[in-house]
Amino acid sequence: MPIEENLGLMRRWFQEVWNEGRVQTVRDLLASNAVARGQRGAEAEIRGPEEFVKFVNEIRGSFSDMKLTIEDILAADDKVVVRWSATMIHTGHALGFPPSGKSVRIGGISIARILNGKIVEGWDNWDQLGMLEQIGAYKHREAA
Repeated sequence: MPIEENLGLMRRWFQEVWNEGRVQTVRDLLASNAVARGQRGAEAEIRGPEEFVKFVNEIRGSFSDMKLTIEDILAADDKVVVRWSATMIHTGHALGFPPSGKSVRIGGISIARILNGKIVEGWDNWDQLGMLEQIGAYKHREAA
């Protein structure tokens, strides 16, 4: 696919999946054999659209008023890199923590490899610890 189409696919992904909560877009744009890494931790993998839908539902079930903004987007060959920021409010139990009602702001970088109009691989690095600190699920201890 031309680079412009790959960029458009990722813009659609962020808008529809994360900002609008359209899980059908996951099924439309993620290859059946896709592997995503980094969403649930450094070594964890999510395989295929249905596992990714479960992840989306967990995040969106924990946070309302989610707004992801693409800060930078770059593409070369079959890969697209997105630097993004997100704001949201912790209002749900889906991550296993009681809702704090706190506003959260995080950032991350996502890389996707696209083949024949589908995401086939993805790598995410995002501020999971910062999210947990902001909702009160983790408290940073000062060094003695």
